[in-house]
Amino acid sequence: MDLVEKIEKLKKEKDAIILAHNYQLDEVQAIADYTGDSLGLSQKAAQVEEETIVFCGVDFMAESAAILSPEKTVLLPEKNANCPMAEMITAAQLREKKEEYPQAAVVCYVNSSAAVKAESDICCTSSNAVEVVESLKEEQILFVPDQNLGHYVAQQTEKEIIFWDGYCITHHRVLAEHLNEVKELHPQAPVIVHPECRPEVVAGADYVGSTAQILNFAQQSEAETIIIGTEMGILYRLKNENPAKTFYILNQGLICKNMKLTSLTDVVQALENNQYQITVAAEIRVKAKQALNKMLELSR
Repeated sequence: MDLVEKIEKLKKEKDAIILAHNYQLDEVQAIADYTGDSLGLSQKAAQVEEETIVFCGVDFMAESAAILSPEKTVLLPEKNANCPMAEMITAAQLREKKEEYPQAAVVCYVNSSAAVKAESDICCTSSNAVEVVESLKEEQILFVPDQNLGHYVAQQTEKEIIFWDGYCITHHRVLAEHLNEVKELHPQAPVIVHPECRPEVVAGADYVGSTAQILNFAQQSEAETIIIGTEMGILYRLKNENPAKTFYILNQGLICKNMKLTSLTDVVQALENNQYQITVAAEIRVKAKQALNKMLELSR
């Protein structure tokens, strides 16, 4: 029995569903029951009927699933799959910052720990960050932890955005000069990038959006060639969903080693051994769930 057959068999035995982020390895995306961006994965995690959620992503995503579906068993197949940006802020640091800005509402990007979510008023994803900020009555917003997403939001709101000094190390590698080089090579091709990219890269792009929004843009665009400015794992779905189109990655540095850690063997072992189980302490979970639920209610 090969690994894919073994996974299918174990899924039935364990009443499990496999969720995978768009940045996972091609073969992991291929065996997933649902593949999506952070918002889509959060929505799915809150609705699953299966007893076990196998989350092929990074730690904060599995934590969000455990927060939204605490009665389920949530497994992260690769225990070392973490998010460097999520580690750029702690709950203690956020509490300290909140004391500096007592009038500010805290908007927390989902790429953060459960403890940081618990200290926040509402969560957001890259697809709904502007909508979330605009929904709040406060005129001052403490936006954590991604400064680049914060800058993107600041361009589209009258509210005062206070930035945290965090960023995605993968998207942050892309520079304006890389954008200019690619445009010279493919002058007719639209450049579509993720808002986790630097402000100058975002400013030079033809379209900015989450991975789900990038996938939608690619399907609807009449362009035959498209330049992609996000983690290269998205190419798997882009090519499958648009076989007649050609996609180029904006920069070869757009690869997240943490997202590439999970293998099919890890998924098999997770299902066989119930590893690695992700749980969130009740006092953190309750507060973090409020912040996530506010976002999900807004996205409905």
